[in-house]
Amino acid sequence: MKTENQDQAVHRPGPAKQDNKKHKTGRHRSKGTLEILKKGRTAQNSAKSKANHQLSRMERRHQAKILRKTKTENVLNEKRRSLNVPHLVAVIPLSNNVFVNEKLMEMINVLQKADVKLTTSVASEGYSHLWVEQFKQAFTFIRPDCSSVLGLLDTLKVVDTILFMVSAEGGFDQDVDLLMTCILAQGLPSTVVAITDLEKIPIKKQNEAKQCIQKDIENWLPDEKVNKIDTSTDILNVLRRISSQKKRSITFRDKRPHLLAEELAFIPSSDDNLGTMKVTGFLRGQTLSVNSLVHIPGWGDFQMEQIDLTSNDFIKSFTGKDVQTTILETANPKIQDNLVCENIPDPMDAEQTWPTDEEMKEATSKNKRMIKRVPQGMSVYQSAWIPDEESDHDDENTGSDEDSDDFYSIKDETSDNEMKSMLDDHMETMSMTSIASEAPIEADKYDLQFDLDEEDKILKKIKDAKADQMFPDEVDTPNDMPARIRFQKYRGLQSFRTSPWDVKENLPPEYARIFQFENFDRTRKRMFKNLENITGAVPDWYITVHVKNIPSKMFYSRDARNPVVLFGLLPHEQKMSVLNVVLKRPSTVQFDEPIKSKSELIFQCGFRRFTAEPIFSQHTNGNKFKYERFFHQDSIVVATMFAPIVYPPCSVIAMKYCKDGSFQIIGNGNVLSVNPDRVIVKRTVLSGHPFKVHKHSAVVRFMFFNRDDIDWFKPVELRTKYGRRGHIKEPLGTHGHMKCGFDGQVKSQDTVCLNLYKRVFPKWTYNQFYNNVTK
Repeated sequence: MKTENQDQAVHRPGPAKQDNKKHKTGRHRSKGTLEILKKGRTAQNSAKSKANHQLSRMERRHQAKILRKTKTENVLNEKRRSLNVPHLVAVIPLSNNVFVNEKLMEMINVLQKADVKLTTSVASEGYSHLWVEQFKQAFTFIRPDCSSVLGLLDTLKVVDTILFMVSAEGGFDQDVDLLMTCILAQGLPSTVVAITDLEKIPIKKQNEAKQCIQKDIENWLPDEKVNKIDTSTDILNVLRRISSQKKRSITFRDKRPHLLAEELAFIPSSDDNLGTMKVTGFLRGQTLSVNSLVHIPGWGDFQMEQIDLTSNDFIKSFTGKDVQTTILETANPKIQDNLVCENIPDPMDAEQTWPTDEEMKEATSKNKRMIKRVPQGMSVYQSAWIPDEESDHDDENTGSDEDSDDFYSIKDETSDNEMKSMLDDHMETMSMTSIASEAPIEADKYDLQFDLDEEDKILKKIKDAKADQMFPDEVDTPNDMPARIRFQKYRGLQSFRTSPWDVKENLPPEYARIFQFENFDRTRKRMFKNLENITGAVPDWYITVHVKNIPSKMFYSRDARNPVVLFGLLPHEQKMSVLNVVLKRPSTVQFDEPIKSKSELIFQCGFRRFTAEPIFSQHTNGNKFKYERFFHQDSIVVATMFAPIVYPPCSVIAMKYCKDGSFQIIGNGNVLSVNPDRVIVKRTVLSGHPFKVHKHSAVVRFMFFNRDDIDWFKPVELRTKYGRRGHIKEPLGTHGHMKCGFDGQVKSQDTVCLNLYKRVFPKWTYNQFYNNVTK
């Protein structure tokens, strides 16, 4: 039996007790430590935001159920829509020996022989309608003219699916690269690839031929599978895939109402040159209001008179539903959008008022005058970096004024033509054409087609582009005129990134003709949000649009091989502004000729096509962007030009007009913004060479050639190509040598640079592109 003392005995560790290491929790505190620090306190229940709210298990199930229900409803609505609206299919041959009309007739004959229930019809514009009873789906096959790239692109803007046909016997055409590059750059809808003439190849080689075509088509369409269309089963499988596959969305098309013309009629007005064109077809995309504007690619912007709801004989043949022709809407001139695209500037808007008596007294009460030697035409903001001098005596003021007059006399002695060539030589544009690849010709006839002057121009442009890559923005200082005259429009900047630049300073007169948004992004979001509130013709209706003031010459001279496409414009999209688009050189098309800034290019901007001479700048962040003299092969630039407003996202294709009348794609991208306040700064680098070096000082020559230029550019900071920074201390002699100080030792092989900057603006070179002719 234990005693009382034994129950109270406790083991006490001695000095030799083992001391184990503590658990390593890392840089954070352990849970136990946190519990000790809290001392039983609990945090207050703060309101959880919806963004950070974590859904519970039941909420996640409910959300997934709603998503499934929404997708199911969309699929059912699409199937119901297929009973009333045909599926637009553009048939594009990728081989020379594929004749689309014959292939379509052959496909229909094969299906009819197989006892497939079909209903066929041909529209007045030449489209083929097909109703397949097995799928409960209507198809409309369009056969655009592939020889006209622009007409083909206009057709593909509105189609739902592209059916590419490749001949197993003939292979791909040599112009497939250009064709596919343009289609991919504009926006690719759903695609299906079919192979024909496979039965003409021996059975043992058919599989090999199909694999070769499959490998080639993967260069442009990696996930596409090649299908056969030899038998009725193959044709039905292709049609089933066209009708059941998911439609690929093209944003600039889906955000605007669009219509493919199935019937066209022209009613002349009292004016023989103008008339009203009736465009009939299925409306797609968004709701079309009669008071808005419409755009026809290659024609221009127009107003509408009225919209009628009409019946379609093809849809009536298998549905039995007949719709009486009724007038949906008639234009109201009071609220209808006008065609005004330019602002009318007021010449008296910036008129200077006479100073008041108080301002005159304040000006005369000052004893000291600030003396600045400033070139004529330079604003106060531009002259901020010029050093100031104070004077207390009238004699010194008189002497400085005389020097200023001598300074201006240098400019007056130079002729206007010479000054224009010296000051605006960077504004010159050089129109270049490329010699297209032609068929081989005989050697004795080659010299007759050889253009030596054209070759010299291309060679000069290539040399200038290489020089711009090796020595970017470097310019030789002229020795026949003062540098302060040659670069009088330029200024120095302490920092290109942080130095201020007034966006409204010295704007050209063209800026008074354009429109600017107070907040472009906010306006764009509001326009897209208000699409649901527009009243008018609803999508999927078969309507007739009365477009007024159509030139009769334009209607009767149109190319019947290319269909007429009509797009509805969003508010303000007919007005002019400064358009900025991002461009990159396509990798699939070989076009090595350098593209100089201000070269004339053809732009396919969404639904609109025009010509312009843009200026290029870097695609970077910040409030200032460096001007690029050339659009190099592996670069991404922003092209700025005067053009109508387009709300992004919208695809852009840039093409160049070749000498033989064809078009060559030189870039593709999308719309960046509509912003006239984008500051594009041209940099000019004047370079000099160290003549004598002593520690942190150096004597630099060949940057200037007279003493006055050194004094003029003395406030501007210097830099070297090896990273040194410095400033001009004083001129030495009268032949352009100067003593400079740097923040470190300057090497003898280094180059001293002086950076000057000037803002550049695009020229008003916009022209609407009318069916291969600019006006």
